[in-house]
Amino acid sequence: MKFRKPTANQAKRFVLYFLIVCFGNAMSAAASALFIIPNDFVMGGVTGIGILIRNLVSAEQEWIVEVTVYIVNGVLFIIGALLLGKKFALATLAGTLLYPTFLTVFTQLNMLYVEKYGHAIASDDAMLAICMGSLMFGVGIGVVVRIGASTGGTDIPALLAHKYLGMHVSLALWVLDGIIILLQLVAVPLEAVLYGIIINVLSSAALEVVAPIGTRRAQVLIISRKYAEIREMIFRSLNRGVTILHGETGYLHETCRLVMTVVSQREVARLKNEVQKIDPEAFFTVSSASEVRGRGFTAERVILPPIDHAAGSEPPEEGKDDE
Repeated sequence: MKFRKPTANQAKRFVLYFLIVCFGNAMSAAASALFIIPNDFVMGGVTGIGILIRNLVSAEQEWIVEVTVYIVNGVLFIIGALLLGKKFALATLAGTLLYPTFLTVFTQLNMLYVEKYGHAIASDDAMLAICMGSLMFGVGIGVVVRIGASTGGTDIPALLAHKYLGMHVSLALWVLDGIIILLQLVAVPLEAVLYGIIINVLSSAALEVVAPIGTRRAQVLIISRKYAEIREMIFRSLNRGVTILHGETGYLHETCRLVMTVVSQREVARLKNEVQKIDPEAFFTVSSASEVRGRGFTAERVILPPIDHAAGSEPPEEGKDDE
């Protein structure tokens, strides 16, 4: 197969992709190394396994966490590559190497901070350390997930559970993290484990907020006799696609046309006002769409069709509905 030189746009997208992956892994590693590990909290994931090993061997040796994360990440990566394929291996390679590397870097920075000030960051305020650690960790992982990358680690057994056991990935991750946190009862007091549960819940909440950022849209459904004018307005004013649905009223069993479109959250008020100008009696509903892909959102701008001014409010021909 002949190698093709990437275009300038493809090169820029790759660089941006790599920088985002680096940023996400750096933030999550900083959360672990600066707030969670030095304050003797526990957590799930591969870092949680590292904390467990450290507490069983020697609670003073922070390097044990780093080495354990490297080893476990490497073993899980090999298992994932063998059972999930080469494509998966390439997609998770960056996260497998970057996170433990950044963990080592920020652990060294934390040691410098402790040498200078005599204590870890927020060591006298447990809730501050928990909130900052959870927020940073969740945002870091969320940024990586947002662009479709993987952080490796416990993502791999979760994906294996999904492939071979049919378990949902998010459920498998919750189960794995829960087991890892509870196992640490053998080395730390119950209080530390309860803090670990809080960290896991807060970081998951932060991830759920960050991961869909920029993809949430509003799906709008409009029922009006003046659907043709509304259709034209959406094309011309908002530059959004439209689908005309065929419906029937529930009471009089009259045929009707429904205009369905997807717009950004900021465009909802503008669309509502424009629809009201055209037809004050239009029925207008708005629902949330967690992600939208396609022309007008993840592709080029909508190509406007020619307008048939003689069409009026006549129903479109079958098979000619706009999408």
